[in-house]
Amino acid sequence: MATMYLEITTAERRTFADEVDVLVAPGLDGELSILPNHAPLMTALQPGEITIRKDGEETYLAVTGGFLEVMGNQVTILADAAEPSEEIDEERARKAMEQAQALIESRVSDQELGQALAAVQRAATRLRVARRRRSRERPPSQG
Repeated sequence: MATMYLEITTAERRTFADEVDVLVAPGLDGELSILPNHAPLMTALQPGEITIRKDGEETYLAVTGGFLEVMGNQVTILADAAEPSEEIDEERARKAMEQAQALIESRVSDQELGQALAAVQRAATRLRVARRRRSRERPPSQG
């Protein structure tokens, strides 16, 4: 099967770099599925979940936005922040969600409300990605 090279970089570090089979990323108008030999593309990303498939295995990352470029068989993501599921502290993400929801409920200013809504979205994405990892690690039920 054909592959493509994927590199995900933030201002702090290179989060991912490897040959992959499929990439699913949160575009502004919905999910983008990128396969090898995809047409050239440049687009902004919204906060959400990135799914990477390689050799039948899936890897999940939470991304807070950025840009995606496809050129030839190379995909580059310049992300505001990108966090692999293995690095997400689920308890910390849950607490961040609770704090952001409390801020929303306190009827804050429009600016603070926008920041709180963005924080809820980030925390929800991080929780979703962490839970995917956890459900993947569970042994199949026997019965």
